Amino acid sequence: MEAYTGFAQVYDLFMDNVPYGEWSRYLIGLLREYGIKDGTVLELGCGTGKMTRLLRREGYDMIGVDSSAEMLELAAEASLTLEASITQETEISYDDILYLLQDMRELELCGSVRAAVSVCDSLNYLLKEQDLLETFRRVRQYLEPGGIFIFDMNTLYKYRELLGEATIAENREEGSFIWENYFDAESGINEYDLTLFVREKDGLYRKYEETHFQRAYELHTVKDLLEKAGFTFAAAYDACTREPVRTDSERMYVIAAADGNGGK
Repeated sequence: MEAYTGFAQVYDLFMDNVPYGEWSRYLIGLLREYGIKDGTVLELGCGTGKMTRLLRREGYDMIGVDSSAEMLELAAEASLTLEASITQETEISYDDILYLLQDMRELELCGSVRAAVSVCDSLNYLLKEQDLLETFRRVRQYLEPGGIFIFDMNTLYKYRELLGEATIAENREEGSFIWENYFDAESGINEYDLTLFVREKDGLYRKYEETHFQRAYELHTVKDLLEKAGFTFAAAYDACTREPVRTDSERMYVIAAADGNGGK
């Protein structure tokens, strides 16, 4: 699982179309449905911390875990910037978010958490079933009784039918990117080749190149691995809905419960 390196510096610039606000409202709604209205929440693959801060603003105590030191550095800087701009009328503090540099397959916490979340297809970066299973086991180990794990994943349909051999490009005044996809149906692995040109303060453009890999997992495989890890499968939804996952769903949200919380 390769960490973001140079691309971390421009990640938020080219991910500004991701509806973090909508996703956070959806996540918060699910957490509340399962009785998680406060306490500590763990976010796996937190990146630059956008979702972490949105959940902290809702009142949850947050732990953000990522394997990219560059991403976490930006997350910490953003939290400090927000903290400095807080007015006296608000009781929300962002400087108490705990960011941990860890591989999710080797997760280690000092205590338990009420819930865990993971968004932006972070778990698709786990290329082997054993890696996904070990991550599930680690999360299950630190969940309090009655806790839940909510995560999203890109679907096989999305990789096969929409990304596949597609090339996506975008040109802006502040920069441009070329995103080339190569999907191998036999292995279920999608290769992303990213080339970015970002304008620096001196007006010149800096080139970034990175390659990332993600794997498609079918829902029945995810269910089996969750059960092996000691979870109870609670639900799977087409993204940001309460509708079942369809054959043409592009993203699915999965809810796994600890200690029989599947019935809410």
